[in-house]
Amino acid sequence: MNADAKELAASFDLERLTPEFYDNPYPTYRALRENEPVKRLPSGTVFLTRYDDLVTTYKNTRSFSSDKKREFAPKYGDTPLYEHHTTSLVFNDPPSHTRVRRLIMGALSPRAIASMEGDLIKLVDGLLDAIAAKGRCELIEDFAASIPIEVIGNLLDVPHEERAPLRDWSLAILGALEPVVSPEAAARGNTAVTDFLGYLETLVARRRAKPGNPDRDVLTRLIQGEENGERLTEKELLHNCIFLLNAGHETTTNLIGNGLVALHRHPDQKQRLIDNPDLIKTAIEEILRYESSNQLGNRMTTKRVELGGVMLEAGTSVTLCIGAANRDPAQFAEPETFDIARTPNRHLAFATGAHQCAGMALARLEGAIAISRFLARFPDYAVSGQPVRGGRVRFRGFSSVPCATG
Repeated sequence: MNADAKELAASFDLERLTPEFYDNPYPTYRALRENEPVKRLPSGTVFLTRYDDLVTTYKNTRSFSSDKKREFAPKYGDTPLYEHHTTSLVFNDPPSHTRVRRLIMGALSPRAIASMEGDLIKLVDGLLDAIAAKGRCELIEDFAASIPIEVIGNLLDVPHEERAPLRDWSLAILGALEPVVSPEAAARGNTAVTDFLGYLETLVARRRAKPGNPDRDVLTRLIQGEENGERLTEKELLHNCIFLLNAGHETTTNLIGNGLVALHRHPDQKQRLIDNPDLIKTAIEEILRYESSNQLGNRMTTKRVELGGVMLEAGTSVTLCIGAANRDPAQFAEPETFDIARTPNRHLAFATGAHQCAGMALARLEGAIAISRFLARFPDYAVSGQPVRGGRVRFRGFSSVPCATG
């Protein structure tokens, strides 16, 4: 087994993944963590799998840059995808990152998020009513994917009749972030950015003419900026609206879908949560750790730096494997065990440091309400066919999960 693990680590190439890896990457991540935790890939990228190495990288923003202009130029060329991903909050360094993040965090204040709970419960209960009427559901399309689209649509106050394209735009743009992007996927992504920008220009013009309540309408808040006069440029405003949808869409869909499938596959933990609904908060943290919605992050070294005993030259691309770090036994006792009451649970599903996810409180609220109310309504639910994975390595989730409600 040890020889097999060494071979698995030695042959690993992020650009040549097998169907078995997409189904279950964790044996490969374990082999890498134990044998080549700072793995240099054929592309020259360094792939990290240890928890402590990821934390070091996240927190050292001077040595490990989030700016993607150099990395994305050859990947995308002079395209809408390049403009979008190099303008988004997540792919920038301070001071630009600090300024944009402050404006977005002001719009996602604890008070603003708390005010969403009533509408979120109403939304979830409406979806559950529709599922109950059918007696079965497609867990992703009928439930998990429907929640974040509506939540972000409400945040930006997108009229309901104009929300239909949002999910497809998001999936196309995020799909182009995979390690390998086909010409077809790149074309879909570029078209999605162009179409999304065109729609947002119209939406922003309408909102400028008729502002909403900045305490509830994130778009109005971002347009108006801070009282001290801090404003986003028009380009920053439009691209970070796209970012807000993308960041809150697929990851939250995956959190809900991954969570309900994990509970189905661990009936003892499912029953434990049904019997003890107050465990929902720790359950959400364990779902985020055990089956991280976002599995990969990226940085680039700005200077020569040592990491995990390996010297990296300036300009080295670094891939942070969140999925591997969240199962590192040096940080988590029995990391392969799914334990809804696990504590402490300092997982990295939302990263850490300056780039910790700006919307994590909202994602946690969506996950907790969706999963707890689904369980309360359908305690005997069961996956009734073979779930289909989304076919991605960066964003881990399901594209479809047939489900009987019991």
